[in-house]
Amino acid sequence: MNTPKRLFDFAYYQLENFPLEKMMTSKVEEVHKTYSTKEYIDAVNSCSRGLLKLGVSPGDKIGLISHNNRCEWNIMDAAILQLGAINVPIYPTMTEGDYEYILNHAELSYCFVSNADLFHKVSRIKDKVPSLISIYTFEPVADAPRWTDIHEASDDTLQQAVDKLKDGVKEDDLATIIYTSGTTGLPKGVMLSHKNVSSNTIASTFRLPAMEKGTTRVLSFLPVCHIYERMIHYMYMYNGAHIFFAESLETIKEDLAFSKPHMFTAVPRLLEKFYDGIVDKGSAAGGVKGMIFNWALNVALAWEPDGQNGSFYEWKLALARKLVFSKVKEALSLTNILYSPQKFQD
Repeated sequence: MNTPKRLFDFAYYQLENFPLEKMMTSKVEEVHKTYSTKEYIDAVNSCSRGLLKLGVSPGDKIGLISHNNRCEWNIMDAAILQLGAINVPIYPTMTEGDYEYILNHAELSYCFVSNADLFHKVSRIKDKVPSLISIYTFEPVADAPRWTDIHEASDDTLQQAVDKLKDGVKEDDLATIIYTSGTTGLPKGVMLSHKNVSSNTIASTFRLPAMEKGTTRVLSFLPVCHIYERMIHYMYMYNGAHIFFAESLETIKEDLAFSKPHMFTAVPRLLEKFYDGIVDKGSAAGGVKGMIFNWALNVALAWEPDGQNGSFYEWKLALARKLVFSKVKEALSLTNILYSPQKFQD
């Protein structure tokens, strides 16, 4: 495979060109579960066979709703797509009224949710969605079918049928419908083909810093139901990064310490919180330490890209990095941050 053209191709591209022992990691029932590229592909095919046995066929719409990013979401994403079915990711924070509208509008046949809260939330409107057959959960929920049931329903004799359907998926076929938040009216479904997303994924690769396949660690916590973070996942696969999924936004500090990422994607508000916390702590040091911190902060605030500040500034910046910024990075357990929409910066 020269260039991935369909969204599920990115994992197969990795398997063929640089299979990783550690492809992605997330917490499953308080234990970190890591998939190799091969284990990931095996799980994807197992789920595809299970979905096929349930009667899922090309063009069917299946919803994915999770309160956090996780390996299971990505496995189900590829399992759905390679059957020619359509992944409909939905924000976990939407109202029951929005769920009722979206599930009916998209005519979902199945829905996979992460936890008990989301299972009960969708269950309360299930009778109002005639097309919805069943709701599965990623985490154990009393009296709820689990996504592992899909694996258990998997029949190896169906793999040939899965492969045939996968081969029949074209890059211009509809891959996903992403609904807006509905803040200015009813949610609107944005229809995206495999090509829409895969072309962006490959074209955006140049924005990444140099990455060593299999050794670069990344942390993911922005909502994967948003196309930005979802595209980033495919880009990480394409470039051979080991993806760690944060347990929640409240556990970012612990997740950073565990994964020690070289980079992560972020939004301005989160970086502002990091900045405020760093400044508050540095300024509180007082004395000589406080003076050095404030000097380094002023150096950083004067930064311009591509060496525009001149050689003397670059010397000061190098000193500031050694005295202050290296300690900040160590405290945050990270090496680099990939920040959208601006270019990558140290």
